[in-house]
Amino acid sequence: MMRLPWFQYQSPKSVAEAARMLAGEGPRGMLIAGGTDLLPNMKRRQQTPATLISLSRVEGLKKISNGSGLTLGAGLTLTEVVNAQAVREKYRGLYQAAAQVASPHLRNMGTLGGNLCLDTRCNYYNQNEDWREAIGYCMKKEGKTCWVATASKRCLAVSSTDTAPALIALDAKVRLVSAEGERELALASLYNNDGMDYITRKPDEILTEVVLPDCAGWKSTYWKLRRRGSFDFPLLGVAAALRTAADGTVEEARLVLGAVASQPIVAGKASAFLVGKKLTDELIAEAATLAASRAKPMDNTDMDVYWRKEVVSSFVAYALREIRGDDMRPQRLRIARQEL
Repeated sequence: MMRLPWFQYQSPKSVAEAARMLAGEGPRGMLIAGGTDLLPNMKRRQQTPATLISLSRVEGLKKISNGSGLTLGAGLTLTEVVNAQAVREKYRGLYQAAAQVASPHLRNMGTLGGNLCLDTRCNYYNQNEDWREAIGYCMKKEGKTCWVATASKRCLAVSSTDTAPALIALDAKVRLVSAEGERELALASLYNNDGMDYITRKPDEILTEVVLPDCAGWKSTYWKLRRRGSFDFPLLGVAAALRTAADGTVEEARLVLGAVASQPIVAGKASAFLVGKKLTDELIAEAATLAASRAKPMDNTDMDVYWRKEVVSSFVAYALREIRGDDMRPQRLRIARQEL
């Protein structure tokens, strides 16, 4: 049995109090919300904070605010995000992404902010300490070698958040608060393509809100590949958001790929290729091929890496066809094992 290491537990009631505690603890402290990612990491001794600062009692992190767009508190559980009427009706891609995270039990605990800050994953990293010690550890924790590609100078652990690609496609921003002040940045800017230095959030900052713009005229969707219909992390995530004119001409488009690198990948050329055109079968096939060229999956998660690369274009096509209005329910049921 893997046991948690000893730690102190603090439970602030406001964002300001939590920020002061986090600043005071320095590198000894870490934030915890649902704990569905952090606690298993602590059991494997990948992260061993001396103090956990819980955000579970900070009510300000659990609000949903309507305005010109939608503001979601980072402390909302994924189940609460899925059940939010505004998310279901207006931000379909986010609803589909959150609904496919893990299992119902974990969605009841895991939070939106936690999923956005999810640690990167790798077959050589997500093992118990004895296993990792037997191979001499890896670059991400205590070692010097990336066992995925031994000549690599950076860690190749994979981004496995589902909600980030969907929110980036929706042009979301996030608000970060520290004892020194607060800042807002585009969600896409929160990530680095580095398995160790994967997030630009500073150690003393708290992700408090996700801000979504007005979605009038936009349609969005999210498709996920995993071995099982529940629980598993994504082997591929495809998020798409398009704004179209009355005649079906694409006016704006954003395609984002997840789980194929250490950060969500914006398929900029494929997105630009769609603008000014109608979603014909030929256009969808060409755009899907362009988007797939951005995918660089590595052999450090489940299933064959070459097959994972090959199916990217198929999943991009599924997403675009669904936005076009095709009935994709049979494919959804076959791939996701649930109707979304």
